[in-house]
Amino acid sequence: MKTIFVRVACAAAMALATTSAFAQESTNLVATKTDWSVFTEGTPKECWGVSKPKETVNSRNGQPVSARRGDILLFVTFRPGAGANGEISFTGGYPFAPKSTVTVEIDGATYEMFSDGEWAWPASPEADTALLTAMKKGSTAILTAASARGTQTKDTFSLRGFTAAMQEAETRCK
Repeated sequence: MKTIFVRVACAAAMALATTSAFAQESTNLVATKTDWSVFTEGTPKECWGVSKPKETVNSRNGQPVSARRGDILLFVTFRPGAGANGEISFTGGYPFAPKSTVTVEIDGATYEMFSDGEWAWPASPEADTALLTAMKKGSTAILTAASARGTQTKDTFSLRGFTAAMQEAETRCK
């Protein structure tokens, strides 16, 4: 449970970091690698890559619907002080359906992330590693989820620049 809390707290801080006012005060955008941006935080030392989806599709009962969603972001975080070496997290901009999972498809392979509130993560460090490896090799990541209101979402993220962004983040957090 502690790991979940730490991830939720850090992910929430990262989401705030993507807003311009907070970003100017406490984080640094240090690189943009095609479709991925790299940020750093000094105290405690933390680095992350983040991207927004290239395409978003919302549906209910198989029919397209409009849906109000907050920020939709996919993160990979490095926190050397906490032993985090490439933790993946996703916020879909809405509360996920209780006890639901988020499916990640990368070039035909499927991975799952567990959800809690508006956030989702791989279930273990080994699952993080497997997904991170797939993201480095892949071209797109399609994240499919369900909201607490029954809306199905499908967010497509480009993985162009992903490997370079991860190398940049990891190097800056050594």
